[in-house]
Amino acid sequence: MVIKSAKFEISNSDVSKCPAGTRHEYAFIGRSNVGKSSLINMLTNHSGLAKTSQTPGKTMLINHFLINNEWYIVDLPGYGYASRGKESREQLKVIIESYILRREQMTNLFVLVDSRHKPQKIDLEFMQWLGENGVPFSIVFTKLDKLGLNVGKANIGTYKQVLLEQWEELPPIFVTSSVDGRGREDLLAYIEELNKL
Repeated sequence: MVIKSAKFEISNSDVSKCPAGTRHEYAFIGRSNVGKSSLINMLTNHSGLAKTSQTPGKTMLINHFLINNEWYIVDLPGYGYASRGKESREQLKVIIESYILRREQMTNLFVLVDSRHKPQKIDLEFMQWLGENGVPFSIVFTKLDKLGLNVGKANIGTYKQVLLEQWEELPPIFVTSSVDGRGREDLLAYIEELNKL
């Protein structure tokens, strides 16, 4: 798939104000600082599309980006940022859950996981919740450029083993780096297939 155009359309905290219509939406979510904005920028070949920040937990809204005037990438707030106040965390939980459970246009949720870390309880519980609610999702391992090839493979292998303790089969898994572009073609090819459905 060739990305010819990518433009920001709307930000909001209310799922009912998301764009009307039936265009496919591919939402990206993960723990704070997992590299979500960088991945979106890498996918779209547009360095300033999603705002990247050194401060974790910067995205507080549902951000829609229209791609090729055909489908949307949706940048969701990160979860699990501990230094937020309880009220702020609850507010984010409502925004995230209402989008994921109520947005019919959401074709797939890409759950981003930092490949450098062991399986985190918060990620595993979130995926379990997605499974219980029948939400279609894929796992995207990020920051593979930070690891040697063998370490990266070993980390992802460990992750798969942990997931298979709870799941009969694994969702689609992608291995990426926003620095060297790894995984870009695979992700875009997957989106292209889903767009045809």
